[in-house]
Amino acid sequence: MKAVAMIPARYEASRFPGKLMKDLAGKSVILRTYEATKQSNLFDEVYVVTDSDIIYNEIISNSGKAIKSKKEHESGSDRIAEAIENLEVDIVVNVQGDEPFTQTEPLQKLLQVFKNDLAKKVDVASLMFKMNDLEEINNPNNVKVVCDEHNFAMYFSRAPIPFPRDKTKANYFKHIGIYAFTKQALLKFTTLPINQLEAAEKLENLRFLANGLKVKMVETSKVAIGIDTPEDLEKANAIYKEMNKFKKP
Repeated sequence: MKAVAMIPARYEASRFPGKLMKDLAGKSVILRTYEATKQSNLFDEVYVVTDSDIIYNEIISNSGKAIKSKKEHESGSDRIAEAIENLEVDIVVNVQGDEPFTQTEPLQKLLQVFKNDLAKKVDVASLMFKMNDLEEINNPNNVKVVCDEHNFAMYFSRAPIPFPRDKTKANYFKHIGIYAFTKQALLKFTTLPINQLEAAEKLENLRFLANGLKVKMVETSKVAIGIDTPEDLEKANAIYKEMNKFKKP
């Protein structure tokens, strides 16, 4: 089973323009993410896929591998699909470019799903994290997922699902946006039109479910730290500074 990691990377970002090229402990955010993914030793290849000459040159000049997008794309999944169309690969993992603390264990769990899927029932695998804080559960920025008895996703929503009508205790899981696809599923996804559910919730993962693609959810306790704001970058720099205290000179 040949697995590759793809890191879609746009230079522009509405909340924090140019964030992937911001300095994080002496290296850019995107280079930190690329190196963390490489260091997992889980993939046959790791690529950054970008429409930006600045990001492309950043990776190439640091002995990394990057692919320049030829077309404009609405989503990271579409960008990755263009990049892998002519590659010989079985499993494609979409790693977020703004998560420089990418960890090995969650990625390993995603790949294991496909190794165990002897009946070839899984099209997509993704991660979820159990939430207990009511404010977090009600926050529409946290996407929730409900699953069947075999941990296949039944629905994703920004609303707090399930709704505890009789005030009984319910379990809530936050969807973490790291995906692993079969190559066939990813290429199929990009040919499908946006459906009513996706348009309403602004969640592309609902396109999988509306078209019969099976999404296997994997629970993890490892939550990646994303960089969406200048404040997030400050926190990330503080974390690196703390980590380096324990390294030998």
